[in-house]
Amino acid sequence: MAISIDDVQKLRKQTFAPVMECKKALEEAKGDFSKASDILKKKGELRAEKKQDNDTKCGIIEAYIHSNNQLGSLVELRCETSFVAKNPDFKKLAYNLAMHISALNPEYVSSKKVPEELIEEKKKQYLEEFKKSNKPPEIVKKIVEGKLEKEFQETCLNKQAFIKDETKNIDQLIKEAVAKFGENIEIGRFIRFKI
Repeated sequence: MAISIDDVQKLRKQTFAPVMECKKALEEAKGDFSKASDILKKKGELRAEKKQDNDTKCGIIEAYIHSNNQLGSLVELRCETSFVAKNPDFKKLAYNLAMHISALNPEYVSSKKVPEELIEEKKKQYLEEFKKSNKPPEIVKKIVEGKLEKEFQETCLNKQAFIKDETKNIDQLIKEAVAKFGENIEIGRFIRFKI
């Protein structure tokens, strides 16, 4: 099946993947855009995993101030090179993250940043709820893990559903950016201000 340049450009516009990868994905999917998009997503996730340990020594600090001038945030978005840091799409990503932080008020960048003693305290609290239940210990353990995960989705930035597209969380948004820019990208830190 011959893949037209228009189809390649359309897929590239949707996924931001490199042109040749779009062409190969369309060929592999026999022209099916949905399948080609899934192929590119998987390749992007693999690329993101490989880049995960690369040093992020560059980046930007971006601000968002709400229209009432009583709410705002700063976010440090890190990348590997100044070339990516200067990219307008990278700046837009940082701005969207700052806006998200202002709106949803996360406490931590990720669940890895939650203090261990707080996690243990929450586990004890949740276990106490089931102390008098007749549920088997393995079921109680799964319930406690589920409750912790739900709490992380509320308090950890990387687990929160993205305010502009609730079909993905911030982790997925960052992985898409890694696939798009071809560099490791991570949120360094953030702060939120409210009057």
